Amino acid sequence: MQEATERVDISRSSYYKYKEDIFPFHDNAKGRTITMVIQLDDEPGLLSAILKTIAESNANILTIHQSIPVNGIASLTLSVDILPETTDANRMMERIEQQEGVHYLKILARE
Repeated sequence: MQEATERVDISRSSYYKYKEDIFPFHDNAKGRTITMVIQLDDEPGLLSAILKTIAESNANILTIHQSIPVNGIASLTLSVDILPETTDANRMMERIEQQEGVHYLKILARE
């Protein structure tokens, strides 16, 4: 536990408070479903760019749900099937997060 708290520079109390909610993402997720929520600006083409990033990574989109934008910001929930031929899933999510207009990406579940 001490090594874990030192590695990510958090206190012991934070570690115990959140240890069940935080898990490392490993690229051995192939054959799994990842559900993520993305907060993004309501801009033409941004959803298309996110979906293109997923397609370029050879992942399979299972579900898409986008909320109605409020004050120019929408929430997008995606379930993505990580296939054996999917390239680096971690890099795919980094590329999505780095898209201009994307505020954040959070993994909700892995199955």
